[in-house]
Amino acid sequence: MMIHRRYHALLEVSNVLNSQREMGSLWQACTERIKDVVPWERAGVLLYAPDEDGFRFHALETAMPKRLLEQGAIIPRIGSAVGWVYEHREVHVRPYLQHQQIFFEDRLYAEEGLGRMVNLPLLARGTCLGSLNIGSVASGEPEVETLDFLRQIATQVALAIENIQAYEQVARMGRQLTKQHASRTQALTSRSNSGSLVGNSEPLHKVLAQIQAVAATATTVLVTGETGTGKELVARAIHERSVRRTKPFVRLNCAALPSGLVESELFGHERGAFTGAVQRHQGRFELAHGGTLFLDEIGEMPLDVQAKLLRVLEDHLVDRVGAARSIPVDVRLIAATNVDLAEAVEQKRFRADLYYRLKVFPIALPPLRDRKEDIPLLAQHFLDICAVKLNRANLTFSETASARLVEHEWPGNIRELQNVIERAVILAPTDRIEIDERFVASSSRPTSNMDRPLTLHDAERDLILRVLEQAAWRIYGPLGAATRLGINPSTLRSRMKKMALSRPTAPPSLEPLHQS
Repeated sequence: MMIHRRYHALLEVSNVLNSQREMGSLWQACTERIKDVVPWERAGVLLYAPDEDGFRFHALETAMPKRLLEQGAIIPRIGSAVGWVYEHREVHVRPYLQHQQIFFEDRLYAEEGLGRMVNLPLLARGTCLGSLNIGSVASGEPEVETLDFLRQIATQVALAIENIQAYEQVARMGRQLTKQHASRTQALTSRSNSGSLVGNSEPLHKVLAQIQAVAATATTVLVTGETGTGKELVARAIHERSVRRTKPFVRLNCAALPSGLVESELFGHERGAFTGAVQRHQGRFELAHGGTLFLDEIGEMPLDVQAKLLRVLEDHLVDRVGAARSIPVDVRLIAATNVDLAEAVEQKRFRADLYYRLKVFPIALPPLRDRKEDIPLLAQHFLDICAVKLNRANLTFSETASARLVEHEWPGNIRELQNVIERAVILAPTDRIEIDERFVASSSRPTSNMDRPLTLHDAERDLILRVLEQAAWRIYGPLGAATRLGINPSTLRSRMKKMALSRPTAPPSLEPLHQS
């Protein structure tokens, strides 16, 4: 009966391991199968880390109330049981931990209350990757059959880890290629947009003068303005005119990520720092080293991350999540927001010290309705780009079209103007472009089909669309659409998918004042 249980458990572990691509899920999937055959109170996987010359806990399950060695902890190679197993490639058993501690970690295991620890080498194709540790409160020598079963489990785990590492390497190469492609695309976009602050109005000339004045410095800049006024393009213009122009321009939208991921994306994390952290990840600060970091919608940044951002700005040191040492960075920060940060400070949603640290050189972007004399130039710019993109030569605006564009208030600013013109070009039957009043009306507010009765679905869709536009399509955060609607973000995403609602997108080359 026991032989059958061992065979069945080994088969299940093998099937589970072969389907996994991530260490945490791999380990959780197989520990219960092991327990069906071998009782344990602590089980863990440690992999060798050459840069530390030690072994890191990449997976850990324990029922012990006292935990002295947690996931992510490092055990040195010299003087440890895992080091002995790694070098000798053999199983090592300490059957009476409470009475005899041989290695470095044995004392800690004994203090946790364990009576026995079994360390098994993780061998894959002649290479030892680390150790599988199985600890129990019960003491005494394990049965020969039990050790044989654990050896087979260790072999399966080692092969699965090798497969995961190979999968990670392929994924890492893919991300590297994607990053290189993004860098090339970003460079082309920057070159095409660097001179695209289109207009001759006094408000725009004031902004251009501020950009010119601050670009040559390393001063932190805070760009404010309504959504769609071109905050990211201003940040890029500052970068392109600075001594850092040959270095990276890295962007992070603080409202586009769940709050729990902002810190990891900004500062990076070490492998094993948390569940799902299967490899070391460089944050945006490290990626922007020597260049410029643009933090869009910074008003949505969680308060705990704000405190860490302030420290980086003051000390120029970044702490990856789970890292033991700080990393020096040289980054010029440009932040942007479409909310009133002073009001957010009063409401305790934004740190006052960070606000004043960011507001060294503020640039306030005017809304399009305050620079109406620029609308014809911007409209023609978009029309020229649409002509190339859609292969439509000799496009011109009608007189009524130009007048209608100037008369509109443009609550969506440059983004709204861009979308209206592209839509008009797509629908135009000739080369003479008309701007139907329905275009500018529909770009400001959703309308329902009046030929049929308004349904509950229509009303809900219109409400969600209106709130999403008011929140600049942010879902998370105190100013996000989910909070405004009083529903869970995942519920909102589900309804958006059901209603075919998605954020409007446009190619970078269509953005003379890039919207943020």
